[in-house]
Amino acid sequence: MSLRLTNSQGMAGLRVAVGLLFLIFAQYKVFGTEFTLHGGFQYWINLFLKDGAYPFMVDVLKGFVLPHATFIAFSVAYGELAIGIALVTGIWVRAASVFGAIFMITLIFSANYPGPDVPLWRYFGASLEHSVFLLCFVTFALSDSAEVASLAGYRMRRGSPRNS
Repeated sequence: MSLRLTNSQGMAGLRVAVGLLFLIFAQYKVFGTEFTLHGGFQYWINLFLKDGAYPFMVDVLKGFVLPHATFIAFSVAYGELAIGIALVTGIWVRAASVFGAIFMITLIFSANYPGPDVPLWRYFGASLEHSVFLLCFVTFALSDSAEVASLAGYRMRRGSPRNS
């Protein structure tokens, strides 16, 4: 028996690992109140405004996000939880990945501006914390990453004529 992983197994491992990270990100937001009700979300938005928002995002963050901070904080918390559950279980992976990619693009433009007049590579370097997840989500959305190690795949294999 070969110890070499198939592409599907490798993709499933990455999918589950990213899902676990999102469950970790979500747990303190969902099960605590600091992020959602006690200014944690607003702290991050203000930090983004001070240190890293792209110029075109500043008005969006100030004019829309901060005035609706509590609703958006809960949306972020439960969105991260839903993405994590979907990736770990392998159910609705494509939908979760599309929303995850949109979330990462939003974070890149809200938090990763390297400043004006910098070399092109600095834009990519400044966004690594979010662009790597973005690439994972795009890959999960475009591939069959739920083929292995997923409840959906298990149900399909269990219901297939071969296994009857």
